[in-house]
Amino acid sequence: MRHRIAVVGGGPAGLTFARVLHRHGHPVTVLERDPAPDARPPGGTLDLHEGLGQLALHKAGLLADFRALSRSEGQAMRILDADGTVLRDWRPRPDDRANPEIDRGQLRDLLLGPLGVQWGRGVTRVVPGARDGVVVHFADGRQEAFDLVVGADGAWSRVRPAISPVTPHYTGVTSVEASLTDIDIRHPGLARLIGDGSVAVYGVNRSLVAQRTSGGHAKVYATFRAALDWQTNPDRETNPDRQMNPDRETNPDRQMNLDLADGEALRSHLLALFDGWAAPVLDLLRHGTAFVRRPLYVLPVSHTWTHVSGVTLLGDAAHLMPPLGAGANLAMLEGAELAESIATATATVTAPGDLDEVVRTFEEQMWARAGRWAKITTAGLDRLVSPDPTEALALFDEVQPS
Repeated sequence: MRHRIAVVGGGPAGLTFARVLHRHGHPVTVLERDPAPDARPPGGTLDLHEGLGQLALHKAGLLADFRALSRSEGQAMRILDADGTVLRDWRPRPDDRANPEIDRGQLRDLLLGPLGVQWGRGVTRVVPGARDGVVVHFADGRQEAFDLVVGADGAWSRVRPAISPVTPHYTGVTSVEASLTDIDIRHPGLARLIGDGSVAVYGVNRSLVAQRTSGGHAKVYATFRAALDWQTNPDRETNPDRQMNPDRETNPDRQMNLDLADGEALRSHLLALFDGWAAPVLDLLRHGTAFVRRPLYVLPVSHTWTHVSGVTLLGDAAHLMPPLGAGANLAMLEGAELAESIATATATVTAPGDLDEVVRTFEEQMWARAGRWAKITTAGLDRLVSPDPTEALALFDEVQPS
């Protein structure tokens, strides 16, 4: 029999899950709150690892298409000192496919393919245990029942409360994202600075990273340690000298509130935060546009739950961790693995409840692997945004191929 399966969330995890089920001929309902695929900017770029994200695409039958779209040259990484001195300049071999980059929008379109996503279906809550299955409640007041609901709806999942009371907590680190457009034409100096991949500069409890995307564009990330409400006292909360010398007096006449919607005010604050760094590095902020504040949240490293019939989670909904290249990769592989397990079991199970063992086995495998990566990325964030900037350089040397 065909089970009624829904996945909530049209990101990499949910779409990979749906695409693998589709490949095996199993119907699946994809519920996405955005009204259309292009309703909001898709974000920057992702590096998909050979044994994780690329393996998931292989299971979906999309690896060849991915290789045609991805940028192996995007793996290049340059690290500078704050004065502009080049400390590391690593470039991949032409045939290096370990972690090629692909724009999030390109990946989304690749995964969408023939899938019939239900756009504009915002889920408000999920209620298991009903006679007719798991009931999904929508923002428009409607309801629909399924045999299995998979929550792939990110950090603030509306599915997670059905099986876990845990919510994300702030790491103490905030990132402000900016965009650079047509850099090869408009900002050739910055294009050379970034190169084919990324450039990073690390300081005391702060960093500045720029990463090329396709089409001559780039994303810039200014990252620093601060209280969650740092904008109410930006000088005290984000000034590295103030953090290292908390008793030092600040100017009492300084404006004590920063309007995060004011891009120019935010730019000025960031330029002050990184004052003294090399002029070409600061140009990343001077020429950036569309500033967006992104506080970094995580779930507990060992987040698990008591299995609930008919509901499970994937990706950030299950194990939100620092954005150090593992999250999307894990999410996609989890989606592919769960879909394959369901497809295999479909030929033998006879009742909706029989899916429970498949899901329970998947959850235990997911928890073990995600727990290992959560520890790695949590430690990595502590080293990348550290009082000792040499920690970031040491981490790069440990993980980068020779």
